[in-house]
Amino acid sequence: MPKKPASIAIVRLSTAPEDLVADVRRMVGAGVRIDEALLDAAMRGWSANTRRAFRSDLGLWGQWCQARRVQPGSATPAVVAAWIRALAGIDASDQKIRAMATIERYVVHVGWAYRMAGRTDPTADPLVKFERKAARNHLGVRQRQARAIRFKGDIADLDSPASGVCLAHLLKVCRPDALGLRDAALLRIAYDTAARRSELVAIEVAHVEGPDAEGAGVLHIPSSKTDRKQAGAEAYLSPATMTAIARWRKAADITRGPLLRRVITHFDGSIDRIGGDRLHPNSITPIIQRLIRRAWEKGLLGAMGEAELERWLKAVSSHSIRVGVAQDNFAAGEGLPAIMQAYRWRDARTVLRYGAKLAAKSGASARLAKRFAEES
Repeated sequence: MPKKPASIAIVRLSTAPEDLVADVRRMVGAGVRIDEALLDAAMRGWSANTRRAFRSDLGLWGQWCQARRVQPGSATPAVVAAWIRALAGIDASDQKIRAMATIERYVVHVGWAYRMAGRTDPTADPLVKFERKAARNHLGVRQRQARAIRFKGDIADLDSPASGVCLAHLLKVCRPDALGLRDAALLRIAYDTAARRSELVAIEVAHVEGPDAEGAGVLHIPSSKTDRKQAGAEAYLSPATMTAIARWRKAADITRGPLLRRVITHFDGSIDRIGGDRLHPNSITPIIQRLIRRAWEKGLLGAMGEAELERWLKAVSSHSIRVGVAQDNFAAGEGLPAIMQAYRWRDARTVLRYGAKLAAKSGASARLAKRFAEES
């Protein structure tokens, strides 16, 4: 039997209160009284992802201070300012250049840790405020948007044939075995619901209701990033998606528990077994990247060269299908309120940003240029 490749360990930071307290204590030093009321309020107000990010960000700050032989508990505003300059790429360093939104998050979390410990917050100093402003000017505040994966690709007419990197081509290259059936179910659920990666991996068999007389179903989403009160939401599942779910469940013999699970393969790609654990959120992007590469190898992506393929693979993320759903809805003529309601968006600016590139190609300037081109 072929040997299995070594698995990649994914470190999951604990979000337990005692672990966050320990992190804050390590930063400011032993013997410091932590503001437990503030920490308790943060625990109840922050999502699990925010608590996890808080721990991670404190670790990065600690590494920065350690490398400069500075005790984090006595770090000055100048140390914070130097960190911001390094993260923004203003000063040459071994730090990976970060997006401005990420730098802002780091600084906010570090500041909260000092306040929880009752220490003077160096991030609140005017020097740090001006360095943040300088970093914004240097980097710009526009966030890098994940490359959209639309159902039929970058087409103006939804009745046109599929083109380039698109959901239709990714579905075509899904294998006929358990791995491919899992991938197909994942892609279709992601497109129907525009679910975030955390929502996708949290799906339980009991969350899927149906099919109805027409073959469609409903997915119950218990909670999400923007649903702090855990009121839950419902999302439509098409007949094709319900069929894909049924095929995957039958192949994997899943009757309850997590729906989207790990499929463990041998070195040669053959199926070893289907795990009982749900997919990790960080696995969604590699799955999409693997399918894009397979579609390219099958010649489904047209004349795309290897350099363009690599650019695609770097630009794609677990958010790409969510962006593509928004663009397809705009292309279909759906209004902003309907899109936000159907896919649980709270911020209209986010949806409009997703549709900005599509609007540029189909807006007034594009129509006018096309009209004059036809007459020339």
